[in-house]
Amino acid sequence: MDIVLQWLLLTIAVAAGWFAGRMGGSKDRSKVPISDEDSVRDRLQFLFTNYSDQAVENFVQSLAVNRDTVGLHLSIGAHFRHKGETDRAILIHQNLLARPELPPKYSHQVTYELAVDYLNAGLLDRAEALLHQLMGDREYGKKSSIQLIELYQQEKEWSKAAQVARTLTTGEHDPAMFKMLAYITCELSEDALKQDDRWQAQKLAKEALDFDRSCVRATFILMRLLIRQGSYKEAATQSLKVFDQNPDFGPEAVDRLLKLEREHGDVSRLGKKLGKLYDTWPSTSLLLALVEAVERSSGRMAAIELLRRELEQRPSVRGLLRLVALAGYEKGMTTDEERLVSRIGNMMLANRPVYRCVNCGFSGQQLHWLCPSCKQWETVRPIQGVEAE
Repeated sequence: MDIVLQWLLLTIAVAAGWFAGRMGGSKDRSKVPISDEDSVRDRLQFLFTNYSDQAVENFVQSLAVNRDTVGLHLSIGAHFRHKGETDRAILIHQNLLARPELPPKYSHQVTYELAVDYLNAGLLDRAEALLHQLMGDREYGKKSSIQLIELYQQEKEWSKAAQVARTLTTGEHDPAMFKMLAYITCELSEDALKQDDRWQAQKLAKEALDFDRSCVRATFILMRLLIRQGSYKEAATQSLKVFDQNPDFGPEAVDRLLKLEREHGDVSRLGKKLGKLYDTWPSTSLLLALVEAVERSSGRMAAIELLRRELEQRPSVRGLLRLVALAGYEKGMTTDEERLVSRIGNMMLANRPVYRCVNCGFSGQQLHWLCPSCKQWETVRPIQGVEAE
């Protein structure tokens, strides 16, 4: 009985709002009209605030379907989905599609909304089927393709993701689409590396760079391949290309370069090269690498002077800890104060995030090429600042 009463009140409220809008509009056409979007939003807010979800759902089931009410159906379906009641959103959109009176021009929109419902509900097979239906649609084709790619990324089905991504770059000149395709291709290259298929891994990494010349990950993959081949000088040269691609990833390149030189080369010979890079793209990682090179080539005192001078211009906790270690070692002693400074500094850095997404702010201590939060490629980068880079 309560549901029936609520349904009646709801019907009266909608009818009254519609009638008042019509009468008000006919009385004075010279006044600035309220836009349909604002009007629908206000009325929906009234419905959602004053009536139970069950009453709203019952009202929708009995509401006629035509070009004037499709928007109301869709808005209520979106309301339930945003509340996390995906099952109700699915029922509303399924009901719309099943109604023969649904105007044909709305069928693709309703299909897309239902696919998003399925994605939220974890019904990936159903979502995939509907999104494939929409790929060729002029209005919803691109959105559906992007949703499909996100689905395949979630499932790590990189070959399927690459196939769909290629359709988005055909005749398109959107750099974001090519970057996405480049990084998906890098995933395929990584899979080839796991199988020790070096030829295929190299081919795919170079293909990724053809899609996006600034693809840092492809450069790192090629560096690893050169190291496996024993081409250490070429690998070192490869790593430095990152500074021209995206200097934000310079610290990552320097870490890889130092590891390579420590194991297979001579860090001391890097001094001039690292110095030029530091002058152009200063960072804590580059400074510490330069200090290590200077220490090995010119001695510890020269390294201390360099580090002290640069820290005055560009202070950092990591740099300070290195200075304390170098100075203490040079004096042949480690005081209680030096140990305390090192302990506090390391504690400060221990739980600090090292990387942050420049798009959504996600942070952590691991480099993700695909941001776990906003699902954007190459947006998670080393953090800059006194306690970071």
